[in-house]
Amino acid sequence: MNQSIALIALVVADYDAAIAFYVGKLGFVLVEDSYQPEQDKRWVVVPPPGKGSTALLLAKASSPVQEPFVGNQAGGRVFLFLQTDDFWRDHAKMVETGIRFIREPKEAPYGIVAVFEDLYGNLWDLVEFTDGR
Repeated sequence: MNQSIALIALVVADYDAAIAFYVGKLGFVLVEDSYQPEQDKRWVVVPPPGKGSTALLLAKASSPVQEPFVGNQAGGRVFLFLQTDDFWRDHAKMVETGIRFIREPKEAPYGIVAVFEDLYGNLWDLVEFTDGR
């Protein structure tokens, strides 16, 4: 059996603002942005650069029930982990583009890590594994 997680739905307040952040600031790739008329929504897929990555499906909150989860999908915990092959290169680029880091870089037994937030406040780890993972 060969399975993988292809997409993770990330609830956002606005498609275009989310695309501007993930593509414009984080350097993700916009691979699809198509209108789904039967559901009156867009199908927006953005993976990080590189091959074999899980992609985000930017899913606009479409009801009052969903709206409180924008920026709080994991209850304030780190929600997503952006793995890099060069932590310091990516960290410098992210700082340059205005990404807000809420925990500064630190060396850990598994690698180098820092916590940043996306435009809605979801917490992410930027991590370079150095332990062979």
